[in-house]
Amino acid sequence: MPNVVGSTARGQRTPEASDRDLGLDFAKGVLIILVIVGHLIQYVVYRGEGFWESPCFKWIYMFHMPLFMAISGYLSWRALLRKSFTRAVGDRALQLLVPMLFWYALLETAKLVLFDPSSSGPSSVLQFLTDSAGTYWFIWAAFVSFLLVKILSIFSHWSPRTLFVSVVLVALAPMTFSISPLIKYTYPFFCFGVSFAQSRVRWTSITSSHKPLVIIFLCIAALVCFLVWRKDTYIYNNLAVVHDMQSAKNVTLMFFGSAAASAIVFELVLQCWKIGRSNRVTNFVAVQLGQSTLLLYLIQGTVFRLMDSIQYGELWGLTTRLAVAGILGGGIVAVALIVRYIVRDIPYLSQLVLGAPPRCACLKSQSADN
Repeated sequence: MPNVVGSTARGQRTPEASDRDLGLDFAKGVLIILVIVGHLIQYVVYRGEGFWESPCFKWIYMFHMPLFMAISGYLSWRALLRKSFTRAVGDRALQLLVPMLFWYALLETAKLVLFDPSSSGPSSVLQFLTDSAGTYWFIWAAFVSFLLVKILSIFSHWSPRTLFVSVVLVALAPMTFSISPLIKYTYPFFCFGVSFAQSRVRWTSITSSHKPLVIIFLCIAALVCFLVWRKDTYIYNNLAVVHDMQSAKNVTLMFFGSAAASAIVFELVLQCWKIGRSNRVTNFVAVQLGQSTLLLYLIQGTVFRLMDSIQYGELWGLTTRLAVAGILGGGIVAVALIVRYIVRDIPYLSQLVLGAPPRCACLKSQSADN
C-alpha cells in the first residue's frame, strides 16, 4: 500500500507530488483498526460461526477491505504513471511481497517451535505460497491488482473503457481457487481508486454539484444493504460466483452494498479528520497507525493465523472475551509501533520487515526529486 500523496497547490493534494496527505493516512489508520477489531470479533468474542450475524462485524466487513483497496489504487497512480513496467512491479514486490514472506516465515517458525513439527509447516514451496496467500490475502490482492492495471496501461494507454471492461471480466470470472474470489471482489475498488486519481477533477465536478443528494442516496442504499446483508452475502461464502438467481442477488448486493458503504464511510472519516486534525488522538491515528498499515496488517495476520492452532476461550464469559480482545488488540498495535521504531532506520532490515527503505534514504530520495 503506497504511502505517498502530494500537492500541487495550496490546499489541494494529488498523487503526483512528494508530501503526504494526512487525511488519507487517517483513513488508513481507521481502517486498519477496524481490520483488527473485525478479527478480534471473529477469533475472540465469538470464536465460532456466530460472528457472521454480528451487526458490528457486518458493518466492518461491508466496507473495510474495499475502501482500503480503493485508497491503495488511488495512491498507486503515481507509480503506475511514472515508472516503467519492470521498475513498478519490482518496487511493488519489494514493498509488499518481501515483508509478507518475512512475516510468514516467522509465523511458520513459531508454529514449528510451539507445536508438533510433524504437523506444522508447508510441505513444498507451492504450499508455502498458497498458505501465505490465505494468511495475507490482501497483500496478494493488492499486488495482483497493481500488476493487472499496469499491464493494461501498456496496451490501452489509460483508456477508461479498457479499465471498466477489465473490472467486469475480473468480477465475473468463474474462478474459485485459493484467494481468486477475494481478488475478484477487491479489484473493482482498486480500479476505481486509480480512475479517481487519474480524473480527480472530472469525478469531483460530477459529484460536487449534487453532493447532498448523492450522500442521502448512498446512506439509504448502505442502510438497506446492511439490513438485508446475510451470511451468503460475504465474499468468503458466495465466492463472487453467479449460478442462479439467489447467488446473483447475493453477489450484486455485496458489490453494491460495499461500494455505497465505502463511499459514506470515506466521506465521514475525511470530515472527522477536517474537524479533529489538531487533536492528539487523531494525529496519532494518522501518523503512527496510518503510516504503519502494512506492518500492522502483517502482524495481526500472523497473530490470528497462529491462534488457529491454539485451543482457548471455550469457558470464557463475554466479559472475559471482551477484556482479552482489548488486551490483544492493544498488544498488536504496541508491538507494531515498537518494531517500526526499532528497524525503520536500519538498512535492509527496514525493507525486509516494513517494506520500506530507511527514513534517511527516503529523505535523500525526496531531496533529490525536488
